[in-house]
Amino acid sequence: MTIDEKIWTVGELLNWTATYLAQQGIEHPRLDAEVLLAHASDCKRIDLYGLRFGEQAGDELRRRYKDLIRRRLEGCPVAYLVGRKEFFALELEVTPAVLIPRPDSELLVVTCLELSRRLPQPRILDVGTGSGNLAVATAHGHKGSQVTAIDASSDALAVARRNADKHGVADRIRFLHGDLFAALAPRDNFDFILSNPPYIAREDLDKLPLGVRAYEPREALDGGSGGFAVFDRLSTAARDHVVPGGYLIIEIGAPQETPARARLAALPEFELDETLRDFSGHPRVLRARRL
Repeated sequence: MTIDEKIWTVGELLNWTATYLAQQGIEHPRLDAEVLLAHASDCKRIDLYGLRFGEQAGDELRRRYKDLIRRRLEGCPVAYLVGRKEFFALELEVTPAVLIPRPDSELLVVTCLELSRRLPQPRILDVGTGSGNLAVATAHGHKGSQVTAIDASSDALAVARRNADKHGVADRIRFLHGDLFAALAPRDNFDFILSNPPYIAREDLDKLPLGVRAYEPREALDGGSGGFAVFDRLSTAARDHVVPGGYLIIEIGAPQETPARARLAALPEFELDETLRDFSGHPRVLRARRL
């Protein structure tokens, strides 16, 4: 009997696949096997361990699952395969038009929400919104916030709008299409400017993991030579759009802390706070107050 002729239960299929993915060097084999099988089965991950664990896995389910596993082994990220990713306890749609939200970026949201508690209606700008993860999470976390989300990609903005609709915050988010601040009116000012800009040095792009360099949008990763091309433009122009007492809150790559701090410290309009570290202890977010 071949592997395709065997009568599989859902549990056997899950266990076999997790072992196989581990043998192939997949970083999170059990989790990937669970998420993809739940997606193929149109159920929640927890359901795989209930009554379904002993159910027979039919031909159609195995066909769908096999295709997903094949694409995963080719390098496609799980988030793109299932079309969603959790961020700040919110399930967000993701497509290859947007960067996959990372848990480290939640620190931007936490920082903004902590600082904005004192304001009944904080004006928040998310530059380079992508999936809308920062805009949607901050709007969801502060019910009085008024958020503007900008992106140079119309396809990314479409994803962000759908995520805002899904989580009931679309009425408090204004979506604009343009590069950095180009779509804003000269007098558009904000209490907080958030951004997770492209910060990977162009010379390092080919060193990224396959799932990142081959599948995620290059324009959301490429920070130019040295990784500061967008950072410098963003921080310089932000001076004209954040109110006195307001904050620029920006994500950086961990190795960039020293030069990034020097760049912000050189702008006399900003007072730079201490670097905020992510959940792994790495330098991740810079926070600067507009004087």
